[in-house]
Amino acid sequence: MRILFLTLFTFSTFAQQKQQKPMRLWYDKPATYFEEALVLGNGKQGATVFGGTKSDKIFLNDLTLWSGEPMDPYMNKEAYKNLPAVREALRLENYRAADSLVRKIQGKFSESYAPLGTLFVDFNHDNPTEYRRELSLDKAVSTVHYHAGSNEIRKEYFFSHPDNVFVIHLTSKEKKGLNFTVQFKSLLRYSTKSTINHLHAKGTAPVRADPNYVRKKGNPIMFDDTKGTRFATDILIQSADGKVLRTDSTLQMVGGTDATILVTMATSFNGFDKSPSKEGLNEDDLSEKRLQAASFKGAEQLLARHLADYQPYFKRVNLSLPADNAPELPTDERLRRYAKGEKDNYLETLYFQFGRYLLISSSRTPGVPANLQGLWNPHIQPPWSSNYTMNINAEENYWLAENTNLSEMHAPFLGFLENLEKTGRITAKTFYDAPGWVVHHNSDIWAMSNPVGDFGNGDPSWANWPMGATWASTHLWEHYLFTQDKKFLEAKAYPLMRGAAEFCLYWLIEDKNGRLITSPSTSPENKFITPTGYQGATAYGATADLAMIRELFLDLIAAEKILQKDPAFQATLEKALARILPYQVGAKGNLQEWYFDWEDTDPKHRHQSHLYGLYPGTHVTVAETPSIAAAAKKTLEIKGDETTGWSKGWRINLWARLRDGDHAYKMYRELLKYVEPDGVKVNYARGGGTYPNLFDAHPPFQIDGNFGGSAAVAEMLVQSTPELIETLPALPAAWASEGAVSGLKTRGGFEVSMSWKDGKVTSLHLKGLKGSTAKIKVNGEIKSLLIKTGEVHVL
Repeated sequence: MRILFLTLFTFSTFAQQKQQKPMRLWYDKPATYFEEALVLGNGKQGATVFGGTKSDKIFLNDLTLWSGEPMDPYMNKEAYKNLPAVREALRLENYRAADSLVRKIQGKFSESYAPLGTLFVDFNHDNPTEYRRELSLDKAVSTVHYHAGSNEIRKEYFFSHPDNVFVIHLTSKEKKGLNFTVQFKSLLRYSTKSTINHLHAKGTAPVRADPNYVRKKGNPIMFDDTKGTRFATDILIQSADGKVLRTDSTLQMVGGTDATILVTMATSFNGFDKSPSKEGLNEDDLSEKRLQAASFKGAEQLLARHLADYQPYFKRVNLSLPADNAPELPTDERLRRYAKGEKDNYLETLYFQFGRYLLISSSRTPGVPANLQGLWNPHIQPPWSSNYTMNINAEENYWLAENTNLSEMHAPFLGFLENLEKTGRITAKTFYDAPGWVVHHNSDIWAMSNPVGDFGNGDPSWANWPMGATWASTHLWEHYLFTQDKKFLEAKAYPLMRGAAEFCLYWLIEDKNGRLITSPSTSPENKFITPTGYQGATAYGATADLAMIRELFLDLIAAEKILQKDPAFQATLEKALARILPYQVGAKGNLQEWYFDWEDTDPKHRHQSHLYGLYPGTHVTVAETPSIAAAAKKTLEIKGDETTGWSKGWRINLWARLRDGDHAYKMYRELLKYVEPDGVKVNYARGGGTYPNLFDAHPPFQIDGNFGGSAAVAEMLVQSTPELIETLPALPAAWASEGAVSGLKTRGGFEVSMSWKDGKVTSLHLKGLKGSTAKIKVNGEIKSLLIKTGEVHVL
């Protein structure tokens, strides 16, 4: 195939004609519920702003504030002794016994992500008029504007990453018209004190916070004055003309025209393996120093520094969909209108960019990734502990990191894997007498890696799943593919992936036909029905296990071909890969989930883990494995489209990989189905969808649906392998008339910008490493490119 030698071509036409509209959420009344409030974050700390006029409530969070202390990885030292009995029960097809015996291979539950506290700014403004509450995604700034009688009040909120400070800037149109009181409260153990213009709060997270679904005697929340993660919060009011009064627990502004509230936070968390009580950071000193540094800059300079930090990330990607006649309505009203079937391409673009905004705002802390709620949690016992659920949810949080050009935000999750590897090696040894490292269903900030279940009380369908390291390790290879960072591949990715594969090689055993399978095996959170009618979870050779192992082995083999330092291990993987039980197609034409063609207890189950090879895996494709892809499609048809938020996000990506853009779009619309806040019990609205503030409704709120949905939009527009980039592979008819996107990333380290009309690409620009080559499929034709200067204009 001929190589096109192309050099830089001015791409201003695309940039000038296809600009994305300003991205903002807005509302005409204050929030009453968490799912209506607007969220801000600097990647480590966050604020949830309600925008009240009588009392402005603001939830505060720090990503490093969790219950508990470092885990004891030796919690069940002799658990491995039970593995042979489980495997023997499975060999005898005694699934009831296997379900019972495997409970002996369980440990503790994860700890819980804790809320730091709530800031109240009380104005006592009743019956405001001309109210508007807004969040600009372009600026990561929230504003509230309203009239209080003859006065006009404006509030501006942002959370700065470079200065580690939350800023509230308030102005009054009337001179000396600002009168408000500030106070801090927390669900944790805390105390407050004040000095001039300054309020200081300090406290401690619980030493234990049981998951909200655990029902046992005793207090689920336990504090210990000698243990746990400490936190500190400092609040300062600055005003040129107002007077600040104080009590031990409040600050009061009297007669100000312009005022700034600065809020800083810190915790004693000092690493997953260090006691935050005995080896912790000095949270008081950290918070006070941040406050002092910010206090010298002023609101205007703080905002400028915030924008200079945030906007280069957010502005990397622009999306412009076909124009429509959707009216300019508050965001919650747009959602309600959209749920009736009306067109609103602006809302669809907004949701896509909101996912990117959330990732920038919640994932910039080394070794501490975004959790189930991202960063924003008001509960002392949050849903599912707001932990790291490693059988899909933690990974789904990062599906958009690479393809929507936010590779830096992937780093906290990849760094977290380094922590998990350390505890996971001990877990592999003590629970299975296995080499390598392993991670199970749940983890937390302390890098917990054991099977959960409270030492025998957990259902094996979720408690005993051991493929967390296998799944998560493929993110390391993906990061390399998108960045082409060979140093990262050699120093970080390959050793971690190898360790996960070492466990998998041990975990694989021969079936009666000499094929390699896993035993014991579960398919996350699903259950089977045997021909005798037994409903169980523990079996052998579940398709999901083998799909994840196959993907990891393929990734490692590809990595070794680049590094060429570990040929013996490559050969071992290739031999094992050839012997793994192939995919099986069931009698209904579906992809079998279990070793046998069993029925599921719930045929429409929210998990579709056995379709992993299609997405997020890459070894099942329409082009290369058409029969398996067809079976995956049949599985999705049997499951139907109605499912929870995060599951819907996953299924949209699966339909995109199947090249069915219209079905993907149908489900994308369903992902944006309006759901009332959890405090409003409306039966018709209970189910996966979107809350008024665009948070994903699992329900309750889980952020993975937001991230999965955003990733899916990119997947509909551009797909890639290391060998080929495909443009518009799953473009839905609803977007086909015209549109443009810029800045999407591909495997191979390329960046794609293009416009289209009537379903055909009309302009295409590609960036890549200088001297790199790319194959790109455009309007059905494959072009081979040599990028001589780093950029090429293809069409």
